[in-house]
Amino acid sequence: MTSPIVSDDDAVRLDSVTVRYKVALDAQITLKESIVRGRLRRFVEHTALDDVTLAVARGEMLGVIGRNGAGKTTLLNVMARVLQPTAGRLRLRGSVSSIIDLLSGFHPELTGRENAYLRGAFLGVSRARMHERIDAIAAFADIGRFFDAPLRTYSAGMIVRLAFAVTASVDADILLIDEALGVGDAEFQAKCAARMAEHRTRGVTFVVVSHDVARLQASCDRIVWLDQGRIRALGDPRDVVAQYAIAQHPA
Repeated sequence: MTSPIVSDDDAVRLDSVTVRYKVALDAQITLKESIVRGRLRRFVEHTALDDVTLAVARGEMLGVIGRNGAGKTTLLNVMARVLQPTAGRLRLRGSVSSIIDLLSGFHPELTGRENAYLRGAFLGVSRARMHERIDAIAAFADIGRFFDAPLRTYSAGMIVRLAFAVTASVDADILLIDEALGVGDAEFQAKCAARMAEHRTRGVTFVVVSHDVARLQASCDRIVWLDQGRIRALGDPRDVVAQYAIAQHPA
């Protein structure tokens, strides 16, 4: 495994980060059952991230791969400060915007336009600034009349379009993206790639989670492979993807 680069130019730095939480083995037990039958819910401790040390340089695009449950989304949630590590330390240099939970900052009964303002507020953008950008957001999302329809009428692809359009309109220093770019038609994916390229020219740092390893190999500077919460490999995209492919399909 390649050691992470550590320097003052790091946008994201995780030092020995561990995330543990308890998982219930039993269904919900009522108060009556706990008193009458003396039953208590049983829990086991799950380690989602295990002693992860990782640095992402400013302006770098880091891809994150791994099987379901490997800790990829947990890693992004730690970077987004949605999750507090059980142990270890996170350091960020710059503002952060993310597409992790597509419905985060959205309300199903509000229209796409209203949700754009709402999500912008969650991302720290004033209503006045969002008003300046709302036409560009609508054009990028390209969902037509649905921009003024309730979010509950949207397909998953339309929600992705709106979420990416809003997030990409924010002048953040660090963008965290979880699987969103794998949804949508080829034209929309090309628009996303072009917008990401624009951000990269101004030095934005990207951390992108995806099961589309070929896409990450083609676009990322480095790839990290997570396996059961630990870093299995980190480095050149071709080398890491090759190792991952062998592990998924052993001879």
